[in-house]
Amino acid sequence: MLAIQDTTSLRDASNTSKRSLHLHPLIAVDAADGSLLGLVHAAFLHRSGGRRETRKQRPIAEKESRRWLEATIHAGSLAQAGATCVTVIADREGDIYEEFALRPPEVDLVIRAQQDRVLAEPIGGLLSRCLDGVAELGRESVALPAGPGRAARTATLALRTRPVRIKAPNRRCCGPDEVALWLVEAREIDPPDEASAAHWRLLTTHAVPHLAAARQIIGFYRQRWTIEQLFRTMKTKGFDIESSQVEEGGPFENLAAATLIASVQVLQMVRERDGVARRPLTDAFDPADQPAMAAINATLDGKTERQKNPHPPNSLAWASWICARLGGWNCYYGKPGPITIHNGLLRLRALLHGWRLRGGVV
Repeated sequence: MLAIQDTTSLRDASNTSKRSLHLHPLIAVDAADGSLLGLVHAAFLHRSGGRRETRKQRPIAEKESRRWLEATIHAGSLAQAGATCVTVIADREGDIYEEFALRPPEVDLVIRAQQDRVLAEPIGGLLSRCLDGVAELGRESVALPAGPGRAARTATLALRTRPVRIKAPNRRCCGPDEVALWLVEAREIDPPDEASAAHWRLLTTHAVPHLAAARQIIGFYRQRWTIEQLFRTMKTKGFDIESSQVEEGGPFENLAAATLIASVQVLQMVRERDGVARRPLTDAFDPADQPAMAAINATLDGKTERQKNPHPPNSLAWASWICARLGGWNCYYGKPGPITIHNGLLRLRALLHGWRLRGGVV
């Protein structure tokens, strides 16, 4: 199981207050098929500025960056719940020494390197130079999604790895003086003329001695895109939380928390709309709602085969089809996206509430 964490802005700082609100969730993803399993943990971050110059003197417990370690500690609950292997995934902002030094022993890490860290002997030197002269293990072709100023493309990556020991930074920090990790580098070969080459340096607690292990780590890291899709669902591609006029403080945080939970549910259905992973209905719905959903489904089936729900009624794909139809999808053109599923989910919730009232259950 993968536990993916990241931070997104909900309200940017104004010129007058310089205060901003951010959200830091941790989501669980199936490492084998990429299914979004649910929300594990989330925290709000209130930023007001003014403490950056003292960041090296303060311990991790007094820093905002402690959110990365706190989320990783929460990821340990997945192992306690029965996951055979839990790997936390984070982008460059999560490259915090304490994240490696103080992680729970039942949790592994794959974190994109941001700091050019000093290495302990016998390698010594800096992280950025330690793969000089190390031969390629092999190459891997990956699909890179579109991003700001970048078109989607397929990239060929050269993979290299080696074990390293990173030294604790010259600041006030917790944990041992050095930590043993593996470095995995993926560097794009022959990118298009107008594009910057993809280049990932990933620090991991997994052993990566051969090509198959390196490809697995690259696959793990690429699943980080799931949390970016979640943020898009909360914002412009779904609930548009940023445009809310709800006042700051408790009311807005309550709305944001509800939006996060609903966005997870929407994205679960979007990713499972074809039923490929065969996820159960209980991933996102109470099984007690299945009879009501079956009655609703019967009113949505059309006359042709393409207008009938093709999925088994105990599956998440079955629920996704219902929400898509309630959201306006006609079964013929394209595939339902987050906005369609979101609109349908709102209607489904209203119908389920009416069903419960009719049955005397509130």
